[in-house]
Amino acid sequence: MSTGDTEAVERAEAGVLRIFPPAEDAARIVLVRHGEAECNVNRVVGGLKGCTGLTDLGRRQVAALADRLYESGELREATALYSSVLPRAVETAERLRPVVGSGPRALGPVIQRDDLSELHPGQCDGMPWGEVVEVFGVPDWDRDPGIRIAPGGESWSEFVVRASDAVRDVVARHPGELVVAAVHAGVVEACMISYLGVPPETYRRGWVRIVHASMTEWEWLPSEDRWVLLRFNDSCGVPRT
Repeated sequence: MSTGDTEAVERAEAGVLRIFPPAEDAARIVLVRHGEAECNVNRVVGGLKGCTGLTDLGRRQVAALADRLYESGELREATALYSSVLPRAVETAERLRPVVGSGPRALGPVIQRDDLSELHPGQCDGMPWGEVVEVFGVPDWDRDPGIRIAPGGESWSEFVVRASDAVRDVVARHPGELVVAAVHAGVVEACMISYLGVPPETYRRGWVRIVHASMTEWEWLPSEDRWVLLRFNDSCGVPRT
């Protein structure tokens, strides 16, 4: 067996076999879904008005993820930590900050971006979902993804473009680096749709479920403008209840 064959076998035994190494300027981003939030449990629309942060379980979930990251050091090379502006994502990022990068002081503050937020709800922000249905109805996004969820809010198609473009912009600002962002299930889904070219007839029918405090990692190859999905929904060690 040649030296190259031996190295290939060692890589395969370690996990995923990559025949071609990443380009030198390849960048990576780990999208962390926030822990369970109060608005999730209370079934309230969680925009800036309706989001009140994590539940006790959500804090335990993020703490378990932080413990894992401390032990593994897998995000120690990160150069920046981002979050959306919604409290559940900001709280998640702040609780992960000590174990991301080479330390809070070297990493700097969490960089908040509104365009990394969940779908903007407009006038239905803070309303119980049952009331939203009564007042505004249920947008038929299978028929027309351009329908807005409520006055002042986004449509599904607007959100997918905005969220996936935001992640693309974050990565473009860090060529050759690893960055982390505390975001939302919708943002992770928007990236899957945009970067993998998932057809509309699939993605509006419950095709994917992103769990709380899970990690999804992408690699961007700028020379090819191509995305590679490295891991999805990684929640090893995170409690569900």
